[in-house]
Amino acid sequence: MRVVLIQPPVQDFYDTDVRLQPIGLCYLKTAVKKHLPDVKVIIKDYHGGCGRRTVAIPNELAYLREYYPVADKSPFSTFHEFYHFGKSFDDIESEIAELKPDVVGISSLFTPYYREAVEVAARVKKRTDAVVVMGGSHASAVPDSLLASPHVDYVIRGEGERALVELLRYLKGEQPIDRVTNLAYKSRGEIVFNPIADNFPIEELPFPDLSDLPSSNYELAGEPMTFMITSRSCPHKCSFCSVHTTFGTDYRRRSLENVLEEIELRYQQGFRVIDFEDDNLTYYKNTFKELCRRLITRFPEGEMEFVAMNGISYLSLDGELLELMYQAGFSHLNLALVSSDKTVRETTKRPHTLEAYLRVVRKAHELGFKIVSYQILGLPNETLDSMIQTLAFNARLPVLLGASPFYRTPNSPIARGLHLVEADFIKARLTALAIETDSFARDDIYTLFVTTRIINFLKGLHLTQAASPSTRTPALAGGSRSGFRPTGALEGATGLPVGLHVDSLFEYQWTDPRTVLGFSLLKLLQETGHLNFWTHEGLRENKRFRPELLFRVLAQAGAIGCLNGQRIIVGEFSGPQAVQKDSEARRGSSLWAKGMAQSVLLYSLPLALCKPVRWSEAIERNEAYETFSAACYGCSMPIENIRSRSWRE
Repeated sequence: MRVVLIQPPVQDFYDTDVRLQPIGLCYLKTAVKKHLPDVKVIIKDYHGGCGRRTVAIPNELAYLREYYPVADKSPFSTFHEFYHFGKSFDDIESEIAELKPDVVGISSLFTPYYREAVEVAARVKKRTDAVVVMGGSHASAVPDSLLASPHVDYVIRGEGERALVELLRYLKGEQPIDRVTNLAYKSRGEIVFNPIADNFPIEELPFPDLSDLPSSNYELAGEPMTFMITSRSCPHKCSFCSVHTTFGTDYRRRSLENVLEEIELRYQQGFRVIDFEDDNLTYYKNTFKELCRRLITRFPEGEMEFVAMNGISYLSLDGELLELMYQAGFSHLNLALVSSDKTVRETTKRPHTLEAYLRVVRKAHELGFKIVSYQILGLPNETLDSMIQTLAFNARLPVLLGASPFYRTPNSPIARGLHLVEADFIKARLTALAIETDSFARDDIYTLFVTTRIINFLKGLHLTQAASPSTRTPALAGGSRSGFRPTGALEGATGLPVGLHVDSLFEYQWTDPRTVLGFSLLKLLQETGHLNFWTHEGLRENKRFRPELLFRVLAQAGAIGCLNGQRIIVGEFSGPQAVQKDSEARRGSSLWAKGMAQSVLLYSLPLALCKPVRWSEAIERNEAYETFSAACYGCSMPIENIRSRSWRE
């Protein structure tokens, strides 16, 4: 018997390029090898490492054209084109036909991509007589949505190792179908659901077999990366999470020795980065502390890097554990704040406190972690004010903002009882901006989503290298390296200025094209009250962005905590001033901002090439050309000379 396990392509506005290794399929392969050694299993990843191409936006998402209308090249960009990420369906069909499988297993992990999984099933049936079985998170949540397809024979709900082994035994004639646990299938026009049963003990699961997956397709910063899990399920019961639908409520973990043995194996196989994909990696923190101590001993020179891209519950973190993690090779920390509003945390059953969160952020920043804090925008029972409160709260801290617009995941506690249809499934993605209530509109969620881009732009500034020596030194204010307490004008031995006012940053002579463009657009926003997209054709107003919400966030924050510990005072940054000295001053200032934004046509090109013909075109469109006093950073040529010269290209 030949079994092919498939990770299908996906279609969306964006795709991660790192979290793609189909570790679940690799677990299935080793389980089959252990219990049915005569069965040949092949894994085909038709998602990772297969490129992308533009496809039509689904009808259910057509309204998003108003939010992603152009290819924005600014630092605050979101999305534009809708893509097919992975191998084409035609190529998949041809390749599967050549493999001649008896059974094809297709992963249906994420609800918005279930149609891609069903299309793969259709292509399998078109060219082969193979039995098609599907599994994964979506399959566990709404198996009937898959069995509605005539191309899907079976669906496995929950964890799949034991169920797949038993299904293959049934197909080989070794046991009856009613003894296949977790199985759903069609019989006489009805869907039959076999009982859910426990999986094989987690300690007895063999290590995932990665042999079918080219390591070059799964890298982080150029280093080969693999996934690991040390536990399954989660002891928390957050209402927006669907983890229990797949893994049940019994939180199980592997022994320390078992985990260390797999880490050693992956190191010997050439992997240098391990991403722990647990849903709650550090819940038993004493055990995790011991794991870190062992990793420090085994890799004293930092030979391995460890990450936890699925996030870590800050509830189980303390100072000692953070220090051990950093020494062991963790350098990034993904935290899920979700909301700073106590009422929202209580209604979503988050057992976390702000006090614990602040302690973790302070200590992690002190150690040197790069921190991303995740917030969900638009949770049920949440108000626009509470979302703004959370953004302002995190804006003050030295963390990057990771905002995710809320979407309903089928069969999660927060979505149970709702009648979700196909259109809801397709909208169950953060790019869909799908949820609106009496408290907030889609424009509000979109604006706050873009606001995080703007704040992160400021947080990531390298202020120590920003100004040329000839520029005026900005006014200094109180602040601290971590951004938590006011001190003197200079901090520590570095002599770095802290507490810079955002207005003073407009006067810097930035040499980075992206930074030049960002500040030009912010200046234009401040003077005109409009945020603009930046495209190859020039500026275009972002009509769905509500600037007053950005100004409210900045006013509440008062200051932005940069990743390097500096602070940018933003409390007075606002839109068009109510009082100006005169209309000419107002016009001149806004034209300067527009002109600077246009000028980035030149800055954004390789400086050695300079491409001044495009600069000339930009000046022809720019009514403020005569007010310019600047030069090309690439060749120091004054603007008037650039405009007057004849260029050959």
